[in-house]
Amino acid sequence: MSEATKLWYFENVDLFEILCPRKTPGLEEKHEPNVFAKDEFIYFPDEQSMNIYMIADGRVKIGTYSDDGKEIVKAILTKGEIFGELALAGEEKRTDFAQAMNTNTRVCPMTVDNLQDLMKDNQALNLKIFKILGFRLRKMERRIESLVFKDARTRIVEFLKEMAEEKGQKVGFEMMIKNHLTHKDIASLTGTSRQTVTTVMNELREENVITFDRRRILIRDMAKLT
Repeated sequence: MSEATKLWYFENVDLFEILCPRKTPGLEEKHEPNVFAKDEFIYFPDEQSMNIYMIADGRVKIGTYSDDGKEIVKAILTKGEIFGELALAGEEKRTDFAQAMNTNTRVCPMTVDNLQDLMKDNQALNLKIFKILGFRLRKMERRIESLVFKDARTRIVEFLKEMAEEKGQKVGFEMMIKNHLTHKDIASLTGTSRQTVTTVMNELREENVITFDRRRILIRDMAKLT
């Protein structure tokens, strides 16, 4: 896993200790546990951008709505990942929504002011935060390009490769991804249908390129995943 992708996924790193106010000296008393039920919204579009969040447990969907009311899913994030970070970049009102996807989804909020105070004295934290912002911007640009110029199969295959590069674990010559996404989730993130995702995944399995179940996706050969 590259250094850039390590900065994107924080399951066990110091950043979790920093961004969870319960673990930050001087902020413990100000922090109320934030627990959300499945499908409960953490924030809506047009709300004031006051906090940045770290996921302590569960999954969070980030998305928006088209002019005709259709939901557009931008990201599905898991434990250790942050969201709402555009508040730090000057966003005054939310353009997206954030919604809990699991029962008892727990998130740690930190105000922009508190985070900026921490960043003043922590150059390493500054670097990590700005690399996250840059990495997410590049990721969104790639996704837009993919939606415009690439067919459904290519989008799904490239999504699997991206997941492997960001969150995969090397197992011998194979790459294992702990699977927290349903076929419907993958369809939402690739601009395809659930049926198309199922068809492409089954084709890749028949070609012995991948195998999968509800808990994991195992890529047998990254070079053949094309």
